[in-house]
Amino acid sequence: MEKAFESLIKGRLQLIAYIQDLSTEQLNQIPDRFNNNIVWNLAHLISVTQAICYKRAGLPTPIEEEILTNYFPGTTPQPFVNTKQIEHFKLVLTDVVKELKKDYEAGLFNNNPSWTTRSGIELNKIEDSIHFLLWHDGLHFGVIMALKKLVG
Repeated sequence: MEKAFESLIKGRLQLIAYIQDLSTEQLNQIPDRFNNNIVWNLAHLISVTQAICYKRAGLPTPIEEEILTNYFPGTTPQPFVNTKQIEHFKLVLTDVVKELKKDYEAGLFNNNPSWTTRSGIELNKIEDSIHFLLWHDGLHFGVIMALKKLVG
């Protein structure tokens, strides 16, 4: 599992570096034919990490409930996310993985009910959920790459 956590953190750091040259306005822009923006995708990664690892296990989430509910699948972007909040998301993006690793190593995820994601991927244990995050992050990195081409 060490490699999975390392990959999650490195991928998220690369994502942050990839969007570093964009303005707050560009990060908030929703291009034609898209229903979200770059900042929504960033915060969504945080939200999903918490939902599939902590909420599914019946554990409290270590992030603000506002991030979880405002960026859950099916939500729409907030009207405008300011620079301070975006910087907070960038910090939390990797911090949640570090916290997840610590909690995983402490054995907190004993109660993980099986479920199937919207993508049809069956997750039976916490390790499945952590590996799913790698796939999910890659999917959203691709969306962010497409969005950057349109707003950059």
